[in-house]
Amino acid sequence: MNARPKTHHGKRESSSRFVIQQHAASSLHYDFRLEIDGVLVSWAVPRGLSTDPSVKRLAIRTEDHPLAYIDFEGVIPQGEYGAGTVLVWDSGTYRNLRAEKGRASVGMREALDDGLVEVWLDGAKLAGGYALKRTDRGARERWLAIKMRDARADARRNPVSTETESVKTGRNLDRIAADAGDD
Repeated sequence: MNARPKTHHGKRESSSRFVIQQHAASSLHYDFRLEIDGVLVSWAVPRGLSTDPSVKRLAIRTEDHPLAYIDFEGVIPQGEYGAGTVLVWDSGTYRNLRAEKGRASVGMREALDDGLVEVWLDGAKLAGGYALKRTDRGARERWLAIKMRDARADARRNPVSTETESVKTGRNLDRIAADAGDD
């Protein structure tokens, strides 16, 4: 049986895309983006997502980005917003785990409004359940990104430091910056 989860409206909800971009801007961080309603809902995660369920990572909500950013890898020129080198660190699809809870199911926009997003990632580097929990609604919403306890959890693995190449091109940040300088 290969049924897709139903939303709270009774419609079938399919997988959507996600991307994690390593971004060497004013500070090195990871942009975690989920495709929701035609845009990329985004968080800046200074230390990247962990595969260890005991680790909570700060995730700061940023502005939504156009879907075209999902494949962007390159250098944003100085003087422009987000100036710096961008690498597609991971990408794939995700499912909304809160949509799979029967009568208590919740769509992605409602999950964002509630301050609790639970997704199953199917990426090249990361897979399994992840929760994002809002902790502060200030001018810059603060969330925690937490790996759920499942078969894909691994406290010994640290992909942020050991898997530094792009899943799109196999290049690292230095190579992307050097290639941009060759233009």
